[in-house]
Amino acid sequence: MILPITIYSDDILRQKAKPLKGVDAETEELIGYMFESMHNASGIGLAAPQVGRSLRLLVLDVSCLDNYSEVKPMVVINPHVVAVQGFNSMEEGCLSIPGVQGDVERPAAISLKYRDEHFAERSGEFSGMLARVLQHEIDHLDGKLFVDRMERRDRRKIQKELDLLSAGIVTAKYPVVGRSE
Repeated sequence: MILPITIYSDDILRQKAKPLKGVDAETEELIGYMFESMHNASGIGLAAPQVGRSLRLLVLDVSCLDNYSEVKPMVVINPHVVAVQGFNSMEEGCLSIPGVQGDVERPAAISLKYRDEHFAERSGEFSGMLARVLQHEIDHLDGKLFVDRMERRDRRKIQKELDLLSAGIVTAKYPVVGRSE
């Protein structure tokens, strides 16, 4: 089932998501729907708040990118960044902010503790695009968006597009839902 993606003005995108206490059949179903919805929207990462669920859960699949074809899709539950290394700037976009891109500086590599789709404890070192996508999606779990991390002068350049999204004027090639009332 394709779930609609919550858009920029939706309040859930500004809330800190709640930790999961385990994985049940409903969570497994949600994970499947999240992958399906992410792929349908041609995304490489999706956090639960982006489909209207305040849960510390994200999925990612970067296998469509050059040099990442061997990387298996990931389910990340209750993530915690324990260390960072280096910094780099790169253009980002977001399924919840369709049509808007901007440069964001983030750590180049991270050490992460998390739980997988079976709720087993995991840890790993991630760099490159994997580190970037993980951090972008973890920001969603903390109520932050990539535009919040942009330089002020760059943010001003996209403010008109953000205002249109806030007004409910959205152009996307996938199902979306606006502000929750």
